Amino acid sequence: MYAMTEPRVRLDDLGAWLIKGNADLVDLAARFASEPLVTNWCVRPGYRARLMRAGQPVVFWASGSRGRLPYGVWGVGRVTGAAEPGAPGQPWSVPLDLPILAEGDRVSRLLLRADDRLAALEVFRQPQAANPSYLTVAQFAALRTHLPV
Repeated sequence: MYAMTEPRVRLDDLGAWLIKGNADLVDLAARFASEPLVTNWCVRPGYRARLMRAGQPVVFWASGSRGRLPYGVWGVGRVTGAAEPGAPGQPWSVPLDLPILAEGDRVSRLLLRADDRLAALEVFRQPQAANPSYLTVAQFAALRTHLPV
């Protein structure tokens, strides 16, 4: 029997980091309506967090009960610095410049799942995995075809 392990992220094939927020736990729609810029987000300590560097693309993925809101990609931006440990017992956080898209420009998970180029996204395969997730170079290029210009 083989142990399941998460895929190793390789910087030479990193298209973008993907951070998730669960809109069932926090009212993301209200939060982003009043402040549509994410300046930091929590990430799990580990090798992925240590790979995060200023200038790398980052995607915000809203998740939750599928019937409530059009979940999927709600923002695209950049990492602005290295992930840093929080206070003892607290998660790490990564600084970001991540504008949230206008509601009509957000890309639904249904549209992305229907795109054969994106059907194997890690967020679809392991939706409960901790932040950060990632997109390969090819996946990020495919995602960009769905984003507003």
